[in-house]
Amino acid sequence: MSALAGFVLKVALISSSGALAPGPLTAAAAASGVREGWRGGFWISVGHLVVELPLVLLIGFGVASVLTRAEVARTLAFIGGIFLLFFSYLTARDALKVKSIEASKLSASPFFIGVALSALNPFFIAWWAGVGSSLVMEAVTMWGFAGIGILYASHIWLDFFWLTGLARVTSLSGFSMRIYRALLFFLALLVAVFAVDFLHYAVFCTHLLPF
Repeated sequence: MSALAGFVLKVALISSSGALAPGPLTAAAAASGVREGWRGGFWISVGHLVVELPLVLLIGFGVASVLTRAEVARTLAFIGGIFLLFFSYLTARDALKVKSIEASKLSASPFFIGVALSALNPFFIAWWAGVGSSLVMEAVTMWGFAGIGILYASHIWLDFFWLTGLARVTSLSGFSMRIYRALLFFLALLVAVFAVDFLHYAVFCTHLLPF
């Protein structure tokens, strides 16, 4: 196996620890998919990319360490928790107000959700500063700054595949309104749980959830 193929495989395998882990972005993609189909997950992925790519570039230039300072991480967790509570409210409100699956529309832009849930998630930033930074440095060492492009292309496809695919799976065009509303309520509750975990971390510096 060539060095390039081996690196691409390693990035994909390591990236799965972050991309496929349960979290607010995953829950939001599922909620968006219920109402928007695969497009909801796709635009959440685009919003995620808008935040993630500059972060990877910052790591490549060695200036991202400030984002992982305790006070910065706690502030991001607090703001992110508030946003997640608001998104949970919007999802639950849609479950109460929706009249038909075809007429249902997102209360918030999937693109904006992807941006906000990435930028305000200190654990996403910590993953890149911790796990991802070693991959960035390895890529830069092997191929210069062109290596960042190789690294990111090897990583971002997994985010798009997971979030878009998940949104497609949760689209319910052929399901009853009762199931549709129940799933929206479940997803609203799931997002609220992550919100509480974020806020708990902001105040006590510890997680309530095991992941």
